[in-house]
This record gives sequence, C-alpha cells and structure tokens, in this order.
Amino acid sequence: MLPVLLFIVGLILLIKGGDWFVDGAVGIAHRFNMPEILIGATVVSIGTTLPEVMVSAGSAVKGIGSMAYGNALGSIICNTALIAAITIAVKPSDVDRKSMKTPVIFFTLAALVYVFISYFTGSFSRISGILLLILFVVYMIIAVKQALSITKNPKAQTSDNEVEDNDNKEESKKESSVLKFLVLLVVGAALIAVGADLLVDNGTIIAERLGVPSTVIALTFVALGTSLPELVTAITSLIKGSGALSLGNIIGANMFNLVLVSGLSISLAPFDVPCDKLIGGINSSLVIDIPVMILVSCILIIPALIRGKMARIQGILMLAIYAAFCIFQFVI
Repeated sequence: MLPVLLFIVGLILLIKGGDWFVDGAVGIAHRFNMPEILIGATVVSIGTTLPEVMVSAGSAVKGIGSMAYGNALGSIICNTALIAAITIAVKPSDVDRKSMKTPVIFFTLAALVYVFISYFTGSFSRISGILLLILFVVYMIIAVKQALSITKNPKAQTSDNEVEDNDNKEESKKESSVLKFLVLLVVGAALIAVGADLLVDNGTIIAERLGVPSTVIALTFVALGTSLPELVTAITSLIKGSGALSLGNIIGANMFNLVLVSGLSISLAPFDVPCDKLIGGINSSLVIDIPVMILVSCILIIPALIRGKMARIQGILMLAIYAAFCIFQFVI
C-alpha cells in the first residue's frame, strides 16, 4: 500500500505545485505589466506542462525511457481525447483559426519528427532531442513576437496605462504581492519536482508488482495525473464560457509535450522506442499508441481549422476512442 499512497501523494503535489507555479508566474507578469496574451503564450503554457517535463526528464535520467516515452504520448492522448473532448461534448465553441495556426504547424512538425524516428530508426538519439528543443525555442520566439505585435493596438496600450496608474497608487501593496507571487513560484516548482519524483519511483514499483508494463502505467495513470493542470484549466474555462481558451491551451500543451517534454528527456538520456507488447509481431506502440495520438489530434484540429467551430460529435467520438484505448492497455 505504501507505493500506492506515495503515488497518490505525488499526484497531489504535482497538481498543487502546478497550480501555485502558474498563479505565481502570472501574478508576477501582471505586476510588471506584461501583456496577458504574452503570459498565456509562454508562462501559462509552460507552467501547465511542467509536471510532464519533470516526470519525463526524471524518468529518462533514471533509465526508464519507457516512462518518459509513454508519458509524452499518453499526455497528448489524454489532453485531446479526454480533457478537450469533455469540453467540446459539454459546450462546443467557436474557434479563432488564425490563432491556432502557429501551434498547429509546430505540433505537426514535431509529430512528423516523432513518427519518423519511431517507425524508421526505433531509437531517439540526442540529436533528435536537440532538434525538438530547437523547434520549441523557435516557437517561443514567434509566439512572443506575435503577442507583442498584437499589444501595439491602442486598446492594449490604454489597458496597460490603466494598470500602471493603479500600481502607482498602491506601491506598497504591489511589493507585498510580488513577494507573495515569488513564494508561490518557488514553492510550486519545488512541489512539482518532489511530486514528479514520487510519481515516477512509485509508478514503476506498482507496475512491476502488478506485472503491468511501465509504458502502460505512463500512458494511463501518469499521463492523466500530469494532465490535471490542463483539466483544471478546461473546467474553469467551461464554467466561464470560454471553451475556445481551453482548446488553445490543449493544442499548445500537446505541442510542448513533443518539443519540450520529449526534447528535454531525449537530450538528457537518449532511449529506444519501448516495446512492452507485440501485436502481430509488431511493437504495439507503433500499431496503437502513435496512431491513436495522430487520430485524436486530427479529429480535434482539422474540423476546427476548416469550419472555425467545434461540434459535439467530435467530443463524443474522442471520448469513445479514449475509453477503448484505456481498455486495450489493461486488457490486451
């Protein structure tokens, strides 16, 4: 029971740590008058992906490449076929196709790199990890430039001036708030690090004792646990009637899972494509995991780019696929 309890504690620390980290980062950014759209494009997206970063990087360094690999793929599948699917099934929303283009393009490029390596080389080398990290850096540069160009309009400048006036009136309050947000940032990061360590270590122990491959644990329980920040964002957005915000966060998080999470893990400790199961003599990851990731991503993205809005049937279809995916992992 101890590994199970520690696994749950790790999940709780990841959730709370991710929540505090994002709150602290956004609070500091606001206090220094950074544009909100810039915060969303950088700090929040990276913050909600930090649990995956810590779990996958820690797994790779400890020689558990299957956990890092499974967490990256599993988080994308979970983000798309569970979290985004729930949002769409409950309340479909319109989509700003223009704002989707950049993250979709980079996600597609990263997915192509991932698919090529998985099917044609079978081994993630340090060079491939560095290539994914380069894609991450290029995306961040483009995202920041786009965000800054948007804030050059008069409305944004007026809003910034109003914030600045309010801050000048409450200088002492501002200083105390900055200290509070710094504490949240540091404590949040520490909780994420400890939680990720507990999750990886005890997830591996549980998998070994149950005879379940570590890749399966990573694709399901660990992926769901590290995707909880996105789930919280989705539910909050749904309650506030901003379903499109949730969709943008999911697409951005999925892209970060490939270029940042996988890129960092591979660069730290290269690993081969895990092979815990065979289907017809072929690695089940190549037959099920990667095709499902591509399928649910296409169901989410393509109709949105073509029609400019989501449909309830998309969410229902993805939920059905996710249920079948989870059943397959534990039954077959």
